[in-house]
Amino acid sequence: MTTGISSTTSTSATSGTTKTSSQELAGNFTQFLTLLTTQLKNQNPLDPMDTNAFTQQLVQYAGVEQQLKSNDRLDSILTNAKSSSAAASTGFIGQTVTADGKTASLKDSSATWTLTPARAAKQATITISDAKGNVVASQTKALTAGAQSFTWDGRSSSGFSATNGTYAIKVDAVDATGAKVAVDTAVSGKVEGVDLSGTEPVLLIGNSRVPVSSVQDIGTGLST
Repeated sequence: MTTGISSTTSTSATSGTTKTSSQELAGNFTQFLTLLTTQLKNQNPLDPMDTNAFTQQLVQYAGVEQQLKSNDRLDSILTNAKSSSAAASTGFIGQTVTADGKTASLKDSSATWTLTPARAAKQATITISDAKGNVVASQTKALTAGAQSFTWDGRSSSGFSATNGTYAIKVDAVDATGAKVAVDTAVSGKVEGVDLSGTEPVLLIGNSRVPVSSVQDIGTGLST
């Protein structure tokens, strides 16, 4: 695997929508003030118009304008936070890390976990769940003793292809006597690259794709 950083550039639809809304609001507010000024100039001095409705609309315009400005500030904060997180994650390249291997990132119909049963398991039920905890796929297989890779092709139990994202694994295993076998899912290895195309940076460790939030230790574990 080539060491490096992968990212995807996209246009923010939210930012564009907010900018358009601000422009429309500014145009409408200008027309409203022009109309209000014209009516006030041409009103009958002996029968002045009721300005309560105009006052209420002015307050509403001001409230909406303030909300749009707040949204702009939040978008800016989120963008800066994401950029900071992306920059920090590149520092993992070349480092040996240990990460919680319960979650892995599915991309290009592939998500890989490292499973390490305490001893050989005659039967292991492997369950894959999405970020909301919904079971997406399940299969049963035997596991040998020691660390081994398990790759999911992104196919659900009903046959459809799951969307890219983060998925969690659960393993319930038993040995030949029916006794439960503990299965560790921690991942240890050298970070060969970082994928920045998603909402969270993903570390590339061998065949595994590990969200940076799953990292537990840096500089420990076995190098791949």
